[in-house]
This record gives sequence, structure tokens and C-alpha cells, in this order.
Amino acid sequence: MVEDLVVLVDDDGAPCGTAPRATVHTEDTPLHLAFSCYVRDDAGRLLLTRRAVTKRTWPGVWTNSFCGHQRPGEELTDTIHRYAAHELGLEVVDLEQVVPDFRYRAVDASGLVENEICPVWTARTSGTPAPNPAEVEETRWISDTELRAALDAAPWALSPWLALQVPRLDAAGWASAVPR
Repeated sequence: MVEDLVVLVDDDGAPCGTAPRATVHTEDTPLHLAFSCYVRDDAGRLLLTRRAVTKRTWPGVWTNSFCGHQRPGEELTDTIHRYAAHELGLEVVDLEQVVPDFRYRAVDASGLVENEICPVWTARTSGTPAPNPAEVEETRWISDTELRAALDAAPWALSPWLALQVPRLDAAGWASAVPR
């Protein structure tokens, strides 16, 4: 079995060590590598997921399709495919890194910290999600208009990284070629 490690990085994003994923998110989380992925279906709808209520950070919060952590030496595209299969039972295609330099730090209600360099990707699927209940409470296919309405009406119900990423995705033209 592969040990589930995350890659720790310095302020410039250079790898400087590893830590077990299960122990890295604390009140003093070190900067580490992660990714976020937004998945669309063939009709252009966006897949949102609600984090499992058993998750340590942001339990029960609606967020992007999925996100995760790259293991040492793992190609990021392999990481994305691994998480899509593990969290949602999906195969994804047309991977595209849309926001390569996204970085954020956020503190949840329990005091746990996310502190990540987190490139943002988009992908497409023809599959139907089969959520892993340890990761995902529920899923919903929505339009971009519905996403923006949720951000306007109840930003507290959405993950802070989603709220920060959507304007960056818009600036990169992520939604310009799909139906709204």
C-alpha cells in the first residue's frame, strides 16, 4: 500500500518535505500542494459536491467537483484521475489547468487550517457520479447561473476555495464556451 503523503512546499512553491495527509491539517497547517477540479458533463453543466459530514475540514459544505493532494513523485494528472475515481467513481477527460497559480489559506469553524498551493483544473465526464460516502455527502449538476446565485445568496454554505476560485476561473474564460 502506498503511504498517503502530501508534498510540503516553501513560500516559493519549491518542495521541502512531506507529511502524512492524515496529520497535515491542523491549527498550524504547513503550506503544501493540492489541486481543485471542476467537472462538466456533455451538456455543459457543472458538478458540485457536498463534502461528507464526517470530513475533518469543512464538513457538509458544498464545493467544487473534487479536490485533493498530489503524492510525492506523482504526476498531477494521475492524481486527478485517482481522486475522480476514488471520490466520485468517475472517469474524466479533457483535463485542462486553468488557474495554475492559485494559493489560499482559510480557517474553518473548528480552527483547522487549509494552507495550499492549489492549481485549478477543469475536466469533462460522460459518467454518472457514484459518490464515496466517506468523501461526498451528495452531488448536484448545476448551471453557471445557479452557481453564481448560490455564491451571491449563501457564500457561507460554499467552500472558501470555491468562492475564491470562481472569479479566477471567470477571468481565465472557463465558462465562455459552454451553455449557461
